[in-house]
Formats: sequence, C-alpha cells, structure tokens
Amino acid sequence: MSKDPFAPLLLQDSNEESKFHLKEFVFKYSIYWKWFVIALALSLVSGFIYLKVHAPIFSIHSSILIKDQQKGLGQEDDMMKQLNIFSSNKVVDNEIQVLGSYTLMKEVVDTLKLNVTYYWQGLFRKVELYNRSPLKLEQISTTSETYKKPLKIAILNGESAAVNGQKIFFNKETKTPYGIIKLSKTGKSPEMKSIIVNIAPPKNVAEDLSSAIRIEPSSKMSTVLVMTIENTIPEKGEDILNQLINAYNAAGLADKNLSASNTLLFINERLKLISGELGTAEKQVEDYKSKEGITDISAASQIFLQNVQTNDTQLNTVKLQQSVLNDIEKHVTSASNDQGSIPQTLMGLDDPTLLSLIGQLSQMELQRQATVKVVKPGNPIVQGIDEQIATLKHNIYDNIETLKRSLDVTRQQLEKTSNNMTGMIKTVPVKERKLVDITRQQTIKDDLYTFLLKNREQTELSFASTVSDTRTVDRAISSDEPIKPKKGIVLLLFSLFGLAIPVAVIYVMDLWNDKIKSRSDIEKDCSIPVLAEISQTENSNELVLEMGRSAIGEQIRALRTNLSFLSPGKKLQTIMLTSSISGEGKSFISLNLGASLSITGKKVIILEFDLRKPKLQEKLNIDHKTGLSNYLIGYAELDDIIYSVPGYENYHIITCGLIPPNPVELLVDGRMDELFTILRLRYDYIIVDAPPIGLVTDALVIEKYTDATFYVIRHEYTPKVRLKYINALYKEGRFKNLNLIMNGIQQKGKYGYGYGYGYGYGYGYGFGYYESPEKAVK
Repeated sequence: MSKDPFAPLLLQDSNEESKFHLKEFVFKYSIYWKWFVIALALSLVSGFIYLKVHAPIFSIHSSILIKDQQKGLGQEDDMMKQLNIFSSNKVVDNEIQVLGSYTLMKEVVDTLKLNVTYYWQGLFRKVELYNRSPLKLEQISTTSETYKKPLKIAILNGESAAVNGQKIFFNKETKTPYGIIKLSKTGKSPEMKSIIVNIAPPKNVAEDLSSAIRIEPSSKMSTVLVMTIENTIPEKGEDILNQLINAYNAAGLADKNLSASNTLLFINERLKLISGELGTAEKQVEDYKSKEGITDISAASQIFLQNVQTNDTQLNTVKLQQSVLNDIEKHVTSASNDQGSIPQTLMGLDDPTLLSLIGQLSQMELQRQATVKVVKPGNPIVQGIDEQIATLKHNIYDNIETLKRSLDVTRQQLEKTSNNMTGMIKTVPVKERKLVDITRQQTIKDDLYTFLLKNREQTELSFASTVSDTRTVDRAISSDEPIKPKKGIVLLLFSLFGLAIPVAVIYVMDLWNDKIKSRSDIEKDCSIPVLAEISQTENSNELVLEMGRSAIGEQIRALRTNLSFLSPGKKLQTIMLTSSISGEGKSFISLNLGASLSITGKKVIILEFDLRKPKLQEKLNIDHKTGLSNYLIGYAELDDIIYSVPGYENYHIITCGLIPPNPVELLVDGRMDELFTILRLRYDYIIVDAPPIGLVTDALVIEKYTDATFYVIRHEYTPKVRLKYINALYKEGRFKNLNLIMNGIQQKGKYGYGYGYGYGYGYGYGFGYYESPEKAVK
C-alpha cells in the first residue's frame, strides 16, 4: 500500500470518518425512530399502569426522649430521695430492642385489631380501607380455614350480608366454616356494597410489623429515638406508632411500680397482723380498768411505764429490722434472678451501704427483665447481667450478716434491760403492776401499727408519683407525599427502559448480522484500499447515460476518474471485476464502468467471462448465442462474437455464449492469449466481468491477462469473513492493483434487506451457482 499514491487519500478519508463515530451511532439508530416512539409510548403506558397497580407508600415517624434520670416531682427533693423514687439509668440500645420487641408489637396488634384488614377491589388493585370500612368483623373463634383465604362480604340489605355466599345477620354471632364471627355496620363508606376481609394470625402480623419498624437514635450522642414505619395508609401507620409508644410507657411504668407494689403487699400483711394484736391489747386494757375500777396510775408508775415503752419500742424496731433482713436474705439466697420481691422502702433500715446495694440489685433485676423480652436467657448479655446480680447478692448477703450480728447484740441488750424492768415492776402495787404490763403491750402494738401506717403512706405516695422514663417528643406524623413509588422516577425509568429495548434489539440484530455494514468493518479486517463507493439502486439494468446526474451516475464517473490514480504513468488497459459471491453487483458496476469510459471517447469492450451464470445479456436485453465459449473452443472467430452495446458508439461486448460444462479447462487450454493480444490492439479499455472468486477459481486464471482487479463487496450482503480471504490474496500479491469497490450502500442507513444467495455446483463436473429471486444490485 505504501507504493500506492491513492492509498494516502483513502487513509485520510478513513481518518475523517473515524471522527464521527457518535454521529454515525445517532444516525444509525435514528432510522428506527418509529420503533423508539412506539416503545416509549408503550413504556409510559406501562409506567402509569405500574403506578396504578402499586399502592403509594408513605413514611410515618415519631420520636421519644429516653430520660437519663427522672427526678420525680421535684428536683433533688429530699422526701422523694427517702422514698427511693428514682428511675434507673436507661441504656439506649436496650430500649431500642424493647421498642422493637415482639411482645410490645403483639399488644399493638391486639389493641388495634390489625390482624383483620379490610379491602375494596378497585380497577387495578385492592385498596385497604382501614377505618373507612362499612363493616366491622369480630372473630369470636377460629378454625383451620380461618387464615386460608380471604372473606368476600357483600352487603345484602340493612340487616344482613353474605360472607363467601353464606348469609349472616348483623350484630349476631354466627358459626361459619371460618369460625364464629360477628358483623356490624360502621356507618362509614355507605357507597361500598362489597368488601374483602383478610384475617391473619396476630403472631404473624406482629412479627411482620416488628421487622418493618425502624428505630434509631437521632444522633450518636442523643437519647432521642426516632421510630419510622412505612405503610400505604398514613392513619394506620400513625396509630401503630402512637399505640407502640403507649404500650412501651405502660410496660415501663409497670416495671417501676412492681417494687412499690411488693412493698405495699408486705406492709399490708404486717398491718393486718398488728391490727389484730393491737385490738386485743386495747381490749385487755379496757377490760382490766373496768374490772378493777382504775382510772389512772401513779406518777411513778407513769414514768416507769414510759421507760418500759421506750425500751420495748426499740426492741420491736430491732425485731422488725431483723424480720426485714431475713426476707431480704431469702431473696438473695434464692437461685432465681427475677425481679420483684425486694421492697424498695426498707422499714427501719438506715444502713447506706445496704440501701445502695439493694438499689443496684433492683436496677439490675429490672434491666434483666427488660432484656429477656428481647433476647433469650442464654444470651451473653443476659449471662453478664446474671453475673452482676450474683455478685450484688453476695455482697448484700455479707452486709446482712454483719447487720444481723450487730442487731443481735442490740437485741440482747434491750432484752436484758426489759428483764431488769420486769423485775422492777414487782415493786409496783399489784393493780398498777398489772395495768402497766397490759398497757405496755398495748403501747408496743400501737407504736408498731403507727410505724407501718406511716410507711404505707410513703409507699403509696411513691406509687402514685411514678412517672414514665420517656417523653414523647413528636407524635406520629406521616409524609405529605408518598416516598415510593415516585411518579417522576418511575416514569423516567420506564421511559429509559422503553428506549433501551429497541437499542438492545438493534444491537442484537447487528451482533447476529455477519454482513459488512460499514467502511469501518472493511478497514478493521482488511488493508486493501477502497477505490469507490456505489449507492443502492432499484434498477440494476440502468446505464450511465440513463442515470443522468444522479448520485450513482456521479459515483460511476468518480470511479472512472480514480483509475488514473492507481498506476500513474502507466495505463491500466485490462480491468477485471470479481466478487465473493453472486449478487454483489460486479456485473452492474463493470457494465457501467465500461459505459462511462466509452462516453469519454475511449474504445471499450466488456467480456462476459462469467461462463456459469452470465448476466450482461440480460441487463442489455440482447440474446447472442455465439460468444466467448464458442471462440475459446474454436467454433467462432473473434469478429463473430463482438457486438455493439445499444446506445453507445464506442462500447462493445463479447457475451458468454453457450454455457460450457468445463469453464476452467476452456480458460486454461483455450485461445486466451490470442484473445487478449488482439483486444489490446483494438481497444483502449478491456473490462472483464469475471465470476466470483470466493467460489470458483476462474478469476485466478484470468488474472495474468489483467492490469488491475476490482473486488466488489456489497453493503449488508457480503459476509465479513470473506474480508480475511481477500486480504490474504492482497498480501500474497495474487492480483495486480487489487482494490475494493463498496456497492449497494443504503443511503438512509437502513439495514435488513433480505437478499438470499447461493453458490452451488452442477452440470456434471462443472460448476453452477444460483441466487434467490429477490431484487439485488447487479
């Protein structure tokens, strides 16, 4: 190629073409604009249907504040401190788990009856009614069929309805295959005469909602939790979140009040016992005074009695403390880690270490109870809490033992003092002594009863003043617009999908198409220069003079002009045109090239060497029986086979003649040398219309008589695989001045002209080739 002066021009053209790949791409696909319009319209319709079929989903959110420490009714109030009205510090992660637990969500489902959903069948989808249903269904009992299929309910009249065909009266429990149900009218949506009711197991609904809700802190350092849920009904989502907060607060208050409740139970049991004993003691004092006629005792006896009462009060306080310590010891020595048995108000105990340890134990037990609602008892978190509880219990046990030893010493001293006083009572007159003894017992019971009443009031105040450790920051509120599907995004995606379909189809068509589609296909697999590009024509028999100033006519003239660039300084007299297969247009181009050369005043002759399937006679509408085959076998002379081309003065043709059974043998053994020697003397140009080289070897035999070979390939017809074969011939130098002519270029860029072709064998040991009858550029 480097010696070819025309090659740089061709290379320059190739570089120019490579600059417009995007333009070629757009131009290529724009031809199919109808496909794109139809696909886009269908995709938009599909998008609107998608929006109608899929219910819009709204985002509902609410937020609550988890307080670090609830201060009670007053800030650092001493009275509240004494009553132990302080909540434990909250671990935000634990509270997130509690809020999302199945237990709380099950309460929400049961409260709102979310396992029963009501639908109205619309044109495109079922629409959930929630609080707009004209009917309300109560499930009294269930059967194996309850959850298998939805119930289709049609309102018959103001008194009855049909449930899957079974008539049921309103406000009356009715036995059905789906269990005992009760229907009632709500007075809402009176225009709806039929609805669909789905009944699902509450357990499944609670699990689905627990997994659907999203709970997270508003920031890393914040204790504000934001709860979000997505639902097709904003009101339903708001009710779920609000009810979940209510259930969470109620559970928290229940946990906090459990200790106060246990303390009240303990005090009430003691009061019941002391109340009976006090009544008996007072009755004894009253009976003794009435019997003995005593209205008062002496001042000495009064002072003595006061001392005895003081000592007895202290002794009873010690006994009460020992009793409380025994109850606590039973709790800490038990194997259970469940919370709920330690009274938060420890009557008479003022040891700060013990009170602190018991407070910590109570907090850990509350934390464990909250944790086991979320995870299993064998979880490492629960095991860690159990270890802390065990440590606290051990420390409390050691502290109790120390206090019990101290109380035992105090009790012995008080009992010793009491015994001494008992001895001194003997010095008092008999009546006074008996009265002092009876009054002493009555005073002891009265003081203990008063002490218990005071503690009960304090505990009840603690119970009444308990508040939740959380505060609702924002009640549930839904988004104004649905978060999905987004109408704009959906339509955009469907539009892109609609545009992508024809692109993909065209791409696949191109992928499966193994024909030459553009000049770039040639340049990719072949280094042979392209001499000319000829457009598609519907009339393959048309000659240059008939074409006038048409595009094809100008392209033929350009081909004629380009001949001078192939071999500067040396005339190309004999030019052969061949191709890969039949139907690529070599006969059309050879005939018009000769005609174009003849109208410049040159003497031109065209030889129809396609001895198997001649086409030139057909194109010129002539029927000459004598031709090349007759001359080559010696049955005719040269002048006998030369005919004029109609309409052209200097243009002649030698037709094929009779189709021989052995074309190759004729070309090898015939009068080929004589033929070309004479023609070179008579004519300025000899155009050889050779058979396709891709299927037979005739062109290789004729090549030695030619000065240049034009290989014709056809747009969207010639297989790409033939380019490698042609390029191999070019590199081997099998043809002199080998150039390509691109024929049948479809100016509008359309693809898919279904030209069939075939090249077969026939006529005994000879060859024949055939083509389908479709229209082709010849």
